[in-house]
Amino acid sequence: MSIAPLMQRLLTTLLMPPMRIEIVQHIDFEGAAAIAPWLIERGHMLSTTLLTAGDPLPDWRDRDAAILMGGPMNVDQIEAYPWLLTEKQWLKTAIAANKTLVGICLGAQLLAQALGATVAPGPEPEIGWFPIQFSAQAQAIAGIPPELMAFHWHGDQFSLPPAAIPLAQSAVCPQQGFLWGDRILGLQCHLEMTPDALATITQAAAADLRPAPFIQSAEQILAGSDRCPSNHAVLFALLTHLGF
Repeated sequence: MSIAPLMQRLLTTLLMPPMRIEIVQHIDFEGAAAIAPWLIERGHMLSTTLLTAGDPLPDWRDRDAAILMGGPMNVDQIEAYPWLLTEKQWLKTAIAANKTLVGICLGAQLLAQALGATVAPGPEPEIGWFPIQFSAQAQAIAGIPPELMAFHWHGDQFSLPPAAIPLAQSAVCPQQGFLWGDRILGLQCHLEMTPDALATITQAAAADLRPAPFIQSAEQILAGSDRCPSNHAVLFALLTHLGF
């Protein structure tokens, strides 16, 4: 077995101080999946806030970064989920403090809105495995291919925030990702999924899987689990680019 990967991980840990990262979950069945073990392997320190359980968000003086996960709610359902208002203010504080932020699906929509973009229902919900095409700017990042069969689970989508770099698009979603400055990444698609995470979400959100042009069945979704590693490779390339 080659020791090169082990040496690379050791060098990364030595050269980059560990980050204190908050994983923000909006619902119990949409966790960090493949992201958490990858960050831990790189020496970072993780803690988790589950907003639907009433967990308070941490003080930014005690955190370097946050990763905002997905959820079934939309960004403006404040009456049903009053903690969304608190989270939005927390994100504005983080942006002003130049913290490193990553948003996945709902998390990306919240970041995009905080940066001045709009969030609205797309022309079609997109659930399952569908291709995304990466922009030239994205392909300039090491490890980003021209196209990827990515996993999706969303109805709403965001416009490109002012001054952001577009990363990818799909047939029904012109903005599948963005970079804003050198510290903020938003991804509409779910590149973090694992086979276990796919099984969990298809059971917990089974009501979303109604017949539609861009909605696959649970069987089709689970049959595509062999695509998870290629999704992880792209996600980890983007996280590495961001400094994780």
